[in-house]
Amino acid sequence: MFKTSRDPHSHCQRLLDELTSMSVEELDSVQERVTRTFSSQSISFTLYGEDETTERIIPIDCIPRILSAAEWDHLEAGLKQRVAALNHFIVDVYGKCRILDEGVIPVDVVKGCPQYRIEMYNVQIPLDAPVGVCGTDLVRTQDGFRVLEDNLRVPSGVSYMIANRQATKTNFREVYRDYRVREVEQYGQFLYETLCEFDPTGKEDPSIALLTPGVFNSAFYEHMFLADEIGAELVEGRDLLVNDGYVYMRTTSGLRRVDVIYRRIDDDFLDPLFFREDSMLGVPGLMHAYRKGNVALVNAPGTGVADDKSVYAYVPDMIRYYLAEEPLLQNVETYLCRFPKDLEYTLDNLDKLVVKPVGGSGGYGLFIGSQASPEERNAFVEKLQDEPKNYIAQPELALSRAPCWIDRRLEPRCVDLRPFVLTGKTSRLVGGAFCRIALPKDSIVVNSSQGGGAKDVWVVEG
Repeated sequence: MFKTSRDPHSHCQRLLDELTSMSVEELDSVQERVTRTFSSQSISFTLYGEDETTERIIPIDCIPRILSAAEWDHLEAGLKQRVAALNHFIVDVYGKCRILDEGVIPVDVVKGCPQYRIEMYNVQIPLDAPVGVCGTDLVRTQDGFRVLEDNLRVPSGVSYMIANRQATKTNFREVYRDYRVREVEQYGQFLYETLCEFDPTGKEDPSIALLTPGVFNSAFYEHMFLADEIGAELVEGRDLLVNDGYVYMRTTSGLRRVDVIYRRIDDDFLDPLFFREDSMLGVPGLMHAYRKGNVALVNAPGTGVADDKSVYAYVPDMIRYYLAEEPLLQNVETYLCRFPKDLEYTLDNLDKLVVKPVGGSGGYGLFIGSQASPEERNAFVEKLQDEPKNYIAQPELALSRAPCWIDRRLEPRCVDLRPFVLTGKTSRLVGGAFCRIALPKDSIVVNSSQGGGAKDVWVVEG
């Protein structure tokens, strides 16, 4: 909200004026109403701990994060560029492998990745767009916005973005109108249009199903929400069957063919005949129907090869290679511990770095050197030396902070940003994002799975 000089950014002034004009009691009342909205709609997320699993209402902060239209337009252009290169890369590494043959990316980084699916080799991917839905995490530092990671498998959080907006704007109506905030509620329409573009039959009204692991999945609320938004059937694996190379859904009136599946199930569990044979969540024969071109899967299996954190380090090179352009958005500086020089640097500077497992997500397995004791760092050194290829390291960033209403006062908390890029025949973004908050004071971990909260994002025209 403020420049380093302590002066507010011009596009934040209107909100600041509103906040400073409100009493503690008034802001408390706004926060209570916003929280009650989430509670009444049971907008929840499941936390998985070592000893128990807990479903909780996502903590929402009532104060929106403000971005200028110019900032957003730059992010949008950079995100579209990035997703275009990632789609080229995934199609390439399951086909001609030009980027590997020409030495732009080491072969073992890609083909040694646990998410590289040999079952996708030479499969024709509809529209050459394996990543129909991408959620990219951005952080802002003193050097501007940086890409922290790309979520390309089953990215979640978009329902919380829309719920944040619905809860927040009603409590700041006048400010919302004055700002001419860009809308996010049309995401469902954008998603529907994107999924329709993948339909192999080319019908005007394809049959779309959203495939969920079920009610115990951490993001099940979102699965229900999105199925309703796009008019899709919410199905589990047991609701589908494959017959003669086509996918059918069981209904009360008989079998109905499915044209497009928006899948929220990880690759491993999609089809027990191709992946994990013990999966009870998937559909036997689904990959056979997909490989024959009789059903579309969004996102395509195998996209996880491109959100592996070792592969992440090469995305700027992908942009230069496939698009002949310079990246509009920069990565965070990254050290690949698989390389002896990078491992040595990591071991020498462990107290200043954040170390992540290459295939990790949700904030699980993070090692934050500055928060670890000498004994914990020594123990982690052994783990790094035993399995260096399983880790990357990045500097501990001084993340941008935003004002939050905590314990009846305004407090700064670290935030990130997850915009969602939809790609079919064209690319689409709504003018907003899911903003996550690191709620504990001085924490930099914003993940919902680690207890983070959320707030609305306003892209403002004036």
